[in-house]
Amino acid sequence: MRYVALKVDVDTLRGTREGVPALVSLLTQHQAQATFLFSLGPDHTGRAIKRVFRPGFLGKVQRTSVLEHYGLRTLLYGTLLPGPDIGRRAVAQMRAVATAGFEVGIHTWDHTAWQDLLHQRPPSWGRHQLDQAQARFQEVFGYPARVHGAAGWQMTTDALSWLEEQHFAWSSDGRGSGPFFPILPDRTAHCLQIPTTLPTLDELIGLDHITTDTVAEALLKKTAETCPPHGHVFTLHAELEGQRLLPVFDALLSGWRQQGYQLVSLAQLAQKMDFASLPRCPMIQGTLAGRSGTLAVQALPDKPTLY
Repeated sequence: MRYVALKVDVDTLRGTREGVPALVSLLTQHQAQATFLFSLGPDHTGRAIKRVFRPGFLGKVQRTSVLEHYGLRTLLYGTLLPGPDIGRRAVAQMRAVATAGFEVGIHTWDHTAWQDLLHQRPPSWGRHQLDQAQARFQEVFGYPARVHGAAGWQMTTDALSWLEEQHFAWSSDGRGSGPFFPILPDRTAHCLQIPTTLPTLDELIGLDHITTDTVAEALLKKTAETCPPHGHVFTLHAELEGQRLLPVFDALLSGWRQQGYQLVSLAQLAQKMDFASLPRCPMIQGTLAGRSGTLAVQALPDKPTLY
């Protein structure tokens, strides 16, 4: 059996209020499962303008029409407009996802801050962000989160240790080729990492002459050619696939079904694995085509941990 686990990153208030319900409806129509990971604190999307100085960031903005997908108001949050508290203002939409039977977990507290500041601040800062997210998740859902997916695929050794301490069962914090247990400086972590294996739509659009009209075909070609032993993981965004790219995601769901894939959550994918047979690998900082900056990636077992 072949699997695609669907991981939904929810970054903004607008994505939570508008994109999430649209995705729940579409996934239900396709009888597909997914894991929804929520940003639970302030929406400071506008502060991402500082990334303009990163190599490749302007190119990505031009390729993926950020204003069109996110909207002007969202792009002003945290600068000209105060950042709204997502976990206070979108409780109903979050709870509706769990009520509909989907796995829910933590994406971040402050998406922009985590993505831009994690590697610049002391470990205590990251822990405070995670503690805030866990406390708010418990407030919203009535139980602690057990699945995590890092904003911007940004992680540190200390953040991985926090997942251990909080008894997270699995997490999807980086990019890689298949599930593994991360090697920490003094031990191997017990929290399973299930990395994203497929490129995201915003990484593909604009590269190699791929357009919004042809991106589904390009991604389906990749999944037709190969499937890892434990299946693929595809990360989508409530702000993109849940809104203007919803028809593209609809085509992907139909295409994956036609290719013989079952569409599952991270939990369902993990439950099909023999944990004892999975590799132990470091997580290092690396780069990916179509994405600016560095991010956490799975490395070969003999590679040193770089952060």
